[in-house]
This record gives sequence, structure tokens and C-alpha cells, in this order.
Amino acid sequence: MEREVRVRFAPSPTGPLHIGGVRTALYNYLLARKLGGKMLLRIEDTDQNRFVPGAEQYIMDSLRWCGIEIDEGIEQGGPHAPYRQSERKPMYRQYADQLIRDGFAYYAFDTPEELDAMRARLTAAKVPNPQYNSITRAQMRNSLTLPAEEVEQLLATGTPYVIRLKVPRKEEVRFQDLIRGWVVVHSSAIDDKVLMKSDGMPTYHLANIVDDHLMEITHVIRGEEWLPSAPLHVLLYRYLGWEATMPQFAHLPLLLKPDGTGKLSKRDGDKLGFPVFPLEFHGTDADGQPTVSSGYRESGYLPEAFINFLAFLGWNPGTPQELFTMDELIENFSIERVSKSPARFDQNKVRWYNEQYLRAKPDAELAQYLIEDLQKQGLDVSADKATQIAALVKERATFPADLAKEAQLFFERPASYDEQVISKKWNAPVAAALAEFAAQLPTAADASPDEIKALLTQVVEGQGLKIGQVLQALRVAVTGAAAGPDLMHIMHILGAQETAERIQAAVAALPVA
Repeated sequence: MEREVRVRFAPSPTGPLHIGGVRTALYNYLLARKLGGKMLLRIEDTDQNRFVPGAEQYIMDSLRWCGIEIDEGIEQGGPHAPYRQSERKPMYRQYADQLIRDGFAYYAFDTPEELDAMRARLTAAKVPNPQYNSITRAQMRNSLTLPAEEVEQLLATGTPYVIRLKVPRKEEVRFQDLIRGWVVVHSSAIDDKVLMKSDGMPTYHLANIVDDHLMEITHVIRGEEWLPSAPLHVLLYRYLGWEATMPQFAHLPLLLKPDGTGKLSKRDGDKLGFPVFPLEFHGTDADGQPTVSSGYRESGYLPEAFINFLAFLGWNPGTPQELFTMDELIENFSIERVSKSPARFDQNKVRWYNEQYLRAKPDAELAQYLIEDLQKQGLDVSADKATQIAALVKERATFPADLAKEAQLFFERPASYDEQVISKKWNAPVAAALAEFAAQLPTAADASPDEIKALLTQVVEGQGLKIGQVLQALRVAVTGAAAGPDLMHIMHILGAQETAERIQAAVAALPVA
């Protein structure tokens, strides 16, 4: 019988969720939905020293904003609860004990001083990357080197110890990665990792494998930084007798800084001038002072644009199509089309995505953004007028807040006029033609943009000019600027009376040659 596809996103609550983590969650989600499976959220909080208050809720809020739906987790519950590792602590010990009984793990009683001395000794001997492994463990204080009676006595008297995996000395560890193909690592490159810490808490390695097995995870999609740990995990599955149901691994490519000089990290955040977190995060620095890290949501990015952009950081559909809804991403996604090459972060591209999604929204929806931002400035506008304005200015907007910035010309008369245009285009005949146009405008109340243009053409030609001679001067008279949205539509939205008064004010204020 074919197993149900079950994937998990398993972050640690040690701070805000980096966009690399969001991408990992997204790829897991896309695969699960594509194959009709389940998406789990498991909080891996075995390292209590690094726990950050509020980080758990931040993770859940971020996934919710991105549209990544969780089927089982600390909020939703599920058949394999609890989904927080610190609440699963009692169940890990039995598997560590099983590994010891079967000869695949051992007790290590080494003190911190003894471990430091071992590393110093190996460093002095010019041994690269000193570690506790199949060779060095023979000189250390553990249940493999000490007499059984002494081991029992140390355990009975409560001497601190850790439980380490007994990695074989000469063995090739092989597994097939869905992105990278066959991965082969010699066991001599793997150290005897700690599985159970002296405080009784499991390390990531043991808890991760036990939980993935008990939660029936079929695919582990995670970042490339976990690739060196994968052979160790394969050994754990083997030694625990679970190799037949071991999940398939897929290690995603790194996310690089925009200049390609290294991995995009949490610390790069506002330092590089753009967010690296989905939502704004309020935390504290090393001195306990409050800090704020910017988020994509608060910076004006739409979740669908953010997700579409992230999906393409390491994956492509094999077609020219760039804009995908979440449903389209699910339909087109496949692990086979994920690259193993690092993906360079491009802030201009995510801005482009935001522009596309913002401009594609219905004008009435854009009007709501506009109304809310204008109300914050104490400006009231009807839904109909806001819709007209949004339709006119949206092609000049990247973020929702840009709509209100572009709309200011409808609520503020020009305080100054573009000097370059005035010096070149403003003269007595033009001023006279515009004055006459302003005089006749009130008779064209509620006129359409085309009717306003017809009236302008009639007046200008009646003054012996061509419309091209007055258009830029008219724009500056009405808006103060040399460029902007369609001028006839601007005058239509302003209304005949307001437009006429603005032209009259410009004629009165601007000297003519």
C-alpha cells in the first residue's frame, strides 16, 4: 500500500523566521498539496538556551500571512501530538537507551576540561578539524573505554554524562537526494555526535529522527546547511531499525546575498536595505535594548507577490511563465525542477513581482488601500472617486502606500511649478489660451476626458495655437509637475471648477515673457 505523503516544517523558535525558512516551508507545502498529502508544523525547541519569547507565534503568523496552510501542528493538533519537542522529552530517552543496548551508542563522562585538552592535543598534532570520533574516543572517558563496573558506579552516583552515537570507523554511508542524486560520505568524516545532553534533553539529531519516524514523515525538504548531517541521520535510521521507512531527502540550494558573496543571513536584514523576514519582528539586542527588524508585510509587499518570488529562488517551471497563483504553483511544482545551484537574491525582482500583483488587483480593491491611507492624513474621499484615482495612478505604484503618494495632486493645489517647463513653454499666447479654457470649463461640468480634450482643442485652435503647444504648460498649471498620469483623466477627476481655479491661479502667479 502506498504511503500518504507527509512533510514537515520544523523551525526552532530562536528568533524571526528568515525568508530561507519560508522558502523551505513553501516547497514542503507545494509538494504536499501537489501529491495530496499533509503539511506538519513542528517546533524544535530542544535548545532552551536559545529560546526567544514570541518567536513561536511569529512563525505561525508568518506562515498564515504567506498562505501556507498547516494540517497538523501546535495550533491545529493532530494524531501525533504534541508538536512541540520540549513537550515530547520523555519519549526520546527510550530510543537513546535502545541504541546503547544494541551497541550503536555509548555513555561519555568527559568533563569540559577533558574535551578542551583533547582538542588542544589534536590541534598541536596538526590534526585538521579536531573532533570526538572513532579514533579519539579510545583515549576518552566513556563506556567503551572504562570497565563496566566503573560505568555502573558513575551512572549510579549521578556523574554527568552525554550519550554519543558510535559511528563506524570504515564505512561508506550512501543515500539518494532528490535534488543532488547519490551522496556518498565516508564514516571517518563523521564525528560521534551527542544524542542526549547532560540535562536529559535530546539534541536536534536524535529528536529530529525520532519525531520524523513517529510522525510518519515521507519527505524531508530542508536547507543545504543540513546536508553534512544527513549521513548521520541515515545511520540513526539504520541503527534504530527504521531504514525501510526512512524519508526521502531533498536539500535545497543556498540563498545568496544580491552580490553573490555569501549566504543571505538573518543579520543581513536592514543592513542591506531590504527585509529578510516576512513580518516585522520586535526583539532585543545583546544588551537587552529593544530592536525592530523590518518585514515584507509592513514594507508594503503583497503575500502572493512575496511567495511567487520565493518560489523562483531555486525552482523554475520550465516555461516562460513568471506569475503564478498558489494553486498554479502547486499544480506546476516538482522537486525535479529544483536546482542544486545557489540562488542569488534580487531585490529588484521582488519589487517587480509586487508591481505586477498590485496593478492586477481590481480598482475597487486598490481604492480601499487609498481610502485608508488618505484617512490617516485626515482626507476623506468617496469610494467612487478613490476608485477612479486608483485606476489612474496604479501604473506608477509599487506598493499600496504609493497610491496615496501619487494621489496627493488631487487634494493639494500646486505650491510651485516646474521651472524647466515654465521657462520653455509658458508665454503670453499660451497663458491667454489657458485662461480662456479655464473660463469655459465650468460649462463642461461632468465632462468625460474625451469631452474635456475636445473643448481644449477647440479653445486652443480658436486662439491660433496647436494643442501640442499648450499641453505641458497646462499640466504644470494643474499639477505643478512636468509628468504624471493622463492629464485629461486628472482634470475629469478634479472636476471642472477645481481645474479651472488651478489654471487661473497659475495664470495669475506665473509671469509671461
